[in-house]
Amino acid sequence: MTVAEQAEALPANAWRRLSAGAGSKGPRVYDWACWPIRPLTGARWGSWFLVRRRITPPVECAYYVAFGPADTPLAELVAVAGPRWTIEAGFERAKGDVGLDHYEVRRWAGWYRHVTLALVAHALLAITRSRSPGTVEVIPAQKGGGGDRCSSVRSRCPN
Repeated sequence: MTVAEQAEALPANAWRRLSAGAGSKGPRVYDWACWPIRPLTGARWGSWFLVRRRITPPVECAYYVAFGPADTPLAELVAVAGPRWTIEAGFERAKGDVGLDHYEVRRWAGWYRHVTLALVAHALLAITRSRSPGTVEVIPAQKGGGGDRCSSVRSRCPN
């Protein structure tokens, strides 16, 4: 059986209505269910399929694989799965602001250095934005270079 078929076969009492956190339009409330995938070595750890189902039609499902301590409650699994969209948005912003995706992988060490530097730069920009009374505008790097971008940045600065 596929995960979707297993989710459809769940009884109505297997689903719990929980919030995945605050969204731009209020709490993001969905129906959630989970079931164990397989027993892991030792009784201390568990692995589950976690399913999120929309409440309003059209009913759509999202599927997760969760791993953690065996006694992890469903509400805690939901709390961990909830910020996934925020994390994805952060990676997208890092791609645009600091060129996270501009490295062509040749060796692991070089890729690791590039990603580390890009994410540190992204964190610095995020901190600067949060402390700045105005907005800090970043002109994304363009592949292939071209032009004097320093002058265009200076023209937007108040000094």
